[in-house]
Amino acid sequence: MIKLGSIEAGGTKFICSVSDENLHVIAKTRFSTSSPDVMMPLIYQFFQEYQPRAIGIGCFGPIGIDPYSENYGKILATPKKGWDNYPFLEHIKKHINVPVFWTTDVNAAAYGEFWLGAGQGLHNIIYWTVGTGIGAGAIYNGQVLTGLSHSEMGHILVTRSQYDHFEGNCLYHYDCLESLASGPAIERRAGEKAEKLPKNSNQWDLEAYYLAQACVDVAMILSPEKIIFGGGVSNQEQLFPKIRYEYKKMIGGYLEPSPLEKFIVHAQLGNDAGTMGCLLLAKKLIEN
Repeated sequence: MIKLGSIEAGGTKFICSVSDENLHVIAKTRFSTSSPDVMMPLIYQFFQEYQPRAIGIGCFGPIGIDPYSENYGKILATPKKGWDNYPFLEHIKKHINVPVFWTTDVNAAAYGEFWLGAGQGLHNIIYWTVGTGIGAGAIYNGQVLTGLSHSEMGHILVTRSQYDHFEGNCLYHYDCLESLASGPAIERRAGEKAEKLPKNSNQWDLEAYYLAQACVDVAMILSPEKIIFGGGVSNQEQLFPKIRYEYKKMIGGYLEPSPLEKFIVHAQLGNDAGTMGCLLLAKKLIEN
């Protein structure tokens, strides 16, 4: 049996998985994110037991993604203790000598949704994750879209609501999407965690206003066939009619797909999108 490996390296938790060649998960474990000295031996131990043929890694960013750059395989500037400029890929390859596909956590989740979730049968999609942070992955003609670096769509600038006087939650930008619409931003503004807010809270109207702007921006720039939302904040079902309503107002009939209920949707794979994307990318390495 050919075994495939997956590492979801997140800011709050790491999830390591192993599947067979048909993507049936046969082992899975998770660790709360702490320092590399603690995390890395746990990862090595897990995969040494199962011996996968290839591993897909989806890592929190920013990361070095250009194979020709000196920072390739590294976690770059991050406030997470011990991970700043950490050569993650180098250490994985040193201890687990198999082919590795290296990308961001949100790119991996986008790839999973494209092939196995809400993006099946399409060519171009955008996948947003809205939770502790905000990020997005673009799949273009079936491939993860990258350039000089990976996309940082969570830091696109948005127009602040006239009713929003919150100071923002991003260390770098006052009015970026993550600053105003991430889970921590909602909590700091409302004084309550997002999942505990009532469904009729005006915080959801404000959240939809910002997420709809993000949808308009990517629709205009990348022309996706579908926009998919995952992440903890996106699990609020009342959000989607509000996002579509705001999107329709903002887009003004320009490039408006029909119906919006099939254009702006929730992720089908839920919390498994990242794992399945990493496993698919590992399988791709073997097939190639």
